[in-house]
Amino acid sequence: MECAKVLDLQRKSYRIEAELIGTDEIPPLKETFEELQDCGETFIGCCIEGRLAGAISFKIEGEVIDIHRMMVHPDFFRRGIANKLISQLEQIGYSEMIVSTGAANTPALKLYEKLGFERQHDSVVGDGLVIAQFKKVRI
Repeated sequence: MECAKVLDLQRKSYRIEAELIGTDEIPPLKETFEELQDCGETFIGCCIEGRLAGAISFKIEGEVIDIHRMMVHPDFFRRGIANKLISQLEQIGYSEMIVSTGAANTPALKLYEKLGFERQHDSVVGDGLVIAQFKKVRI
């Protein structure tokens, strides 16, 4: 996956989240090309008609998959891309999967709950931004 395309996708995707949660103070909107390139995360992408429609990034520690980014291009919303990306990630094998999102990002909250993630707790970061933490345990 080309880093410049991932960065473009990231900015478009997280711009929507910023509008939903009411702040531009989310790290993916400020990240540089070099920072993205050096993030140490593994990426899985989804291309439709030659365009990068979505991507997920993660790190694995032991048997825990930590999802760092879930991105879908606004042109491809409501097509099941995030669901497909998480399903692809589940094929790796894990004991648990964790992810966090802005607590006001209702579409993301619904997605994770629909896919079997359970909301663990909320935390406040920065200038009062509330982050919802989710976990899914493999049964």
